Amino acid sequence: MAGLKYLSGFGNEFSSEDPRCPGALPEGQNNPQVCPYGLYAEQLSGSAFTCPRPANKRSWLYRILPSVKHKPFSPAPRGHLTDTWDQVKPDPNQMRWLPFTIPASSETQVDFVAGLHTLCGAGDTRTRSGIAIHVYTCNTSMVDRCFNNSDGDFLIVPQQGELLITTEFGKMLVEPNEICVIQAGMRFSVDVSGPSRGYVLEVYGAHFELPDLGPIGANGLANPRDFLCPAAWYEDREVSTGYTVINKYQGALFTSQQDYSPFNVVGWHGNYTPYKYHLENFMVINSVAFDHADPSIFTVLTARSTRPGVAIADFVIFPPRWGVADRTFRPPYYHRNCMSEFMGLIKGHYEAKAEGFQPGGGSLHSIMTPHGPDTDCFEKNTTSTLEPERVAEGTMAFMFESSFSMAVTKWGLETCQRLDKSYSQCWENLRSHFNPNWRPSKQ
Repeated sequence: MAGLKYLSGFGNEFSSEDPRCPGALPEGQNNPQVCPYGLYAEQLSGSAFTCPRPANKRSWLYRILPSVKHKPFSPAPRGHLTDTWDQVKPDPNQMRWLPFTIPASSETQVDFVAGLHTLCGAGDTRTRSGIAIHVYTCNTSMVDRCFNNSDGDFLIVPQQGELLITTEFGKMLVEPNEICVIQAGMRFSVDVSGPSRGYVLEVYGAHFELPDLGPIGANGLANPRDFLCPAAWYEDREVSTGYTVINKYQGALFTSQQDYSPFNVVGWHGNYTPYKYHLENFMVINSVAFDHADPSIFTVLTARSTRPGVAIADFVIFPPRWGVADRTFRPPYYHRNCMSEFMGLIKGHYEAKAEGFQPGGGSLHSIMTPHGPDTDCFEKNTTSTLEPERVAEGTMAFMFESSFSMAVTKWGLETCQRLDKSYSQCWENLRSHFNPNWRPSKQ
């Protein structure tokens, strides 16, 4: 959308005013007796007040009416959203889903919130420890409705269709091959221009950070200046028919009515904001001699656990890059992992499984369940000539990796009817190449 303005940086102390109201931010203090333009001051806290300064997250919003002015919340149907992880019996098998079906607008109108479906997850919203993975499939915009997640942060990965997201901080246009993060408590509404589909990683009780770079040094991977957060924009709009605020709280949905738009923030300052990032800006690090570096080098964002080096969730991408490693089987290796791995495909063909794994679908490889390249990929790459080559050109795959052992929902296993029952067949033709008479060649 032309004309949208953004502020650049990750976790910065930003300040922004709608240009229609210059001087909307108080000078020298957060909470004056009377705010400029007769606005209300409201703080949005994303961390405990007493967190160490580097971890303290909050923003001050200066708004026409405070968000407390609403009718009481009432329970609402939550559709296919859930945080109940015992709907079906545990299943450790490799799972793959065909592209999730987008409802036809001629049959039913589904907006972003109504189109959320929980696929898998673990943990507990009450103790603020855990994750959920959702997919969204929708075909219409949210009209006089906004969403507020009290349980955690949403990392949204569009796969088809751009999202125009209006937040209390301003507007963001998020297209496929971009991501955005809407942190806990931030109200937002989503406009779409047609059939739309994507993925959502929800993290309870933690926020996403940039991973430490260690020996990589000061630069590389996702650089802070490439993250964009919206500039202040407000609407002073009465809604006589009622504006609906949808609140996700302890896994359930509640709705409340008010008679004005919640996007009435004239100015704001702080470091707790929504933000977006274009995946093409990722500076890829890779092996330039032999063997594999671990896929952690492709981490864009991480949500840390209390255990050093162990993530509640990592967001990892597999972007176009050069493959030059010598004496190396270049695709992903066969693997059993102490982490859960959910993969999705935004576009193109994933290098380890060129067939079957499709944009808009997904796969789940649970803790310690073996996985790796299919038969065709293995046979091709053990006999190919190793020359510098472009890998994953025109492709963008990603992974949500978690230390939690995730359960799949009934919707994911049964209701959606997109589970690929033939997935395991991609490894059935792997054959033994063992030769007991092999000897190393003489140099």
